Amino acid sequence: MPLHVPPAPAPALRSVLTALGSPTAVREARTPSLRSAQGPVTPELPLPVHVLDRITAPGLSATRLAGWRFLIRCGDRAVAAADTMLTADGWTFSHFFEGPYVTSTERALQQAEALQQPYQARLLSVPGLYMLTLWLHGDCATDGTEGHPAATDLLVPLAPAPPGISTHRPFRVTELLPVLTHRATPVRLLGSPA
Repeated sequence: MPLHVPPAPAPALRSVLTALGSPTAVREARTPSLRSAQGPVTPELPLPVHVLDRITAPGLSATRLAGWRFLIRCGDRAVAAADTMLTADGWTFSHFFEGPYVTSTERALQQAEALQQPYQARLLSVPGLYMLTLWLHGDCATDGTEGHPAATDLLVPLAPAPPGISTHRPFRVTELLPVLTHRATPVRLLGSPA
């Protein structure tokens, strides 16, 4: 089944294209692979980035849209990524970056393409655990900007993940969310102030 990638807002894409066309933005980015890219670079696979703010109850979570991430492709592979964010003036370019999440995202998207059920691709950030997952949402008709992880959705932890959480393995939300809740809950030590 083809993976559904929601269209990014036009201003978000324009801001990334403008940054890619700016020698200053590319030169000042901390992305050696982008600066040394041979040939044209293109922003592809826009993914809405949602942040898991809190888990309100077992199986229920509060998320918010934080931005859109574009993989920057040169030739046959992603060499970097570009993030956009929403400001008072609308969607704007935030920054370029490279590193393990770029290649891990690309790998997870390729794995998701092979699944039998159609899914909408999103990213879900878990800041309390310094963790990022590919969120495969079952409702492909939505625009990708709203919604919460449904029990039947899949979460694919990207590398690097916290110790004990397997990367590139699809987990049902109902399977992974309790683990994340337990990990993100602060531990109170005996004798510590309340």
